[in-house]
Amino acid sequence: MAENGNIHAVTDATFADEVEKASGLTLIDFWAVWCGPCRMVAPIVEQLAQEYSGKLKVLKLDVDNNMQTSARFNIRSIPSLLFFKDGKLVDTVVGAVPRQFLERKVQEHLAA
Repeated sequence: MAENGNIHAVTDATFADEVEKASGLTLIDFWAVWCGPCRMVAPIVEQLAQEYSGKLKVLKLDVDNNMQTSARFNIRSIPSLLFFKDGKLVDTVVGAVPRQFLERKVQEHLAA
């Protein structure tokens, strides 16, 4: 995964600081290099990260290299997109979903 200015990688070691101690809305994309549906959803996640910059923190976690966090959140299918608000898990979306669906989720959690 190539990081850009709006998306950063998170690991087992940095998850607590980056996600659970963060304020506001955070979206974590659980993915893997070999995952076709992950490649389908990646551009949507990147667009949302850009459009909601400053309101939404977007992170990516490679499930192959971060099995502890993946197991902790019971990630069985990827892509899995987890929404955290003020460090607490508030929503999960599994699979490659349309942009409109993800955007609605972001707006819903920003408004809550």
